[in-house]
Amino acid sequence: MNRLVLRLLRRHISPLQLVGFSLANLVGIAIILLGIQFYQDALSSLGAKDKLLQGDYIILSKKVGAASLFGVGDNTFSPREIKELESQGFVKKVGAFTPSKFQVSAGLGIGSGVYTYMFFEAVPDAFLDVRSEDWRYHSGDTEVPIIIPRNYLGLYNSAFAQSQGLPLLSEATMSKIPLSIEARGRTETVHFKGRITAFTNRLNTLLVPQSFIEEMNARLAGGEEAKPTRLIVEVTSVSDANIPIYLKENGYESEGERLASGESMYLLRLIAGVVLAIGLIISALSIYLLMLSIYLLLQKNTRQLEGLLLLGYSRGQLIRPYLALTLILNVLGLALALIGVMQLRAYYLGVAGRLLSSELGGTTTYTYLTALTLLVVTTLLNGLAIRRKIHSLPIFAPRTEKK
Repeated sequence: MNRLVLRLLRRHISPLQLVGFSLANLVGIAIILLGIQFYQDALSSLGAKDKLLQGDYIILSKKVGAASLFGVGDNTFSPREIKELESQGFVKKVGAFTPSKFQVSAGLGIGSGVYTYMFFEAVPDAFLDVRSEDWRYHSGDTEVPIIIPRNYLGLYNSAFAQSQGLPLLSEATMSKIPLSIEARGRTETVHFKGRITAFTNRLNTLLVPQSFIEEMNARLAGGEEAKPTRLIVEVTSVSDANIPIYLKENGYESEGERLASGESMYLLRLIAGVVLAIGLIISALSIYLLMLSIYLLLQKNTRQLEGLLLLGYSRGQLIRPYLALTLILNVLGLALALIGVMQLRAYYLGVAGRLLSSELGGTTTYTYLTALTLLVVTTLLNGLAIRRKIHSLPIFAPRTEKK
């Protein structure tokens, strides 16, 4: 790069204009990158998957009204209602919870023994991400695999065990302790051994294989029909705005926090979109400000640039110093923005780690890819503007012959 061109560039450069561009560029890029990174971090918590249920599922039941106290009304789902639910655009598949129609009691063989009444339910195996060898029951088996809610173990450790002088149990220990299960029907009582296969955060019930429930209902409850009172529904996205509308119109309600999490994700996307729009506007204005500054520089140096062209300098030699200036400013602004975003991210992750029970922290890949994209786009736009201005100098204008 020729020293004469650099001296010419420094002669008419306006530090205030470049500082104004740098600050605007820094703020705009920082807002964009912070919005993208915060969205990824928040999404890692709101969209956390249960290891047992890897898809987007919601659990539906009907609202219980005052009439139910007098035996009026039915909170079960009819085949027509299930079919109508399956036809909705946000639904992938629907499964019914099959409840046990027999009495169940279980004992935990620790200390002096813990015995309690309980209930069993089953869902179609297609909804569970469990190894088939860990989740099977054949007629005549004496052992039954069970999936229990993780909060049941938490309640036992935090409330029951300490008050009764019983040992605290981890998930690994609980999975190794045998359970004695008694299934009591109208005329028969059957004893089984229970084996805890997995824990779940999203199903507030005791799950056993579908084949076990069907066999025991037929054997102990005289074949009494087990109408579903709850449905498990795989949806395209729990943040779909049509889901709460449909549930409200039909008097259904979603159990647990999954739908609330989806609504939070929808609100998060909306806020992130607004933040990104503001950042893009500021970045666009900063790009325009830099272009304007470069144009003013070129305008001030028009006569000198024409002279350099007449002396034999090429167009590329004149374009390169201006392009190098914009690239340096863009890289500097981007680097400072990334440093600021990562420092701020470390701060809010530390605060969230103390306040939230779930781990927060998403990928930074999209943030760095966005930063690289912004650098390339802004540099190209500035380069095209500089090249166009240089090519518009009178020395390149076509000459007309004199008559």
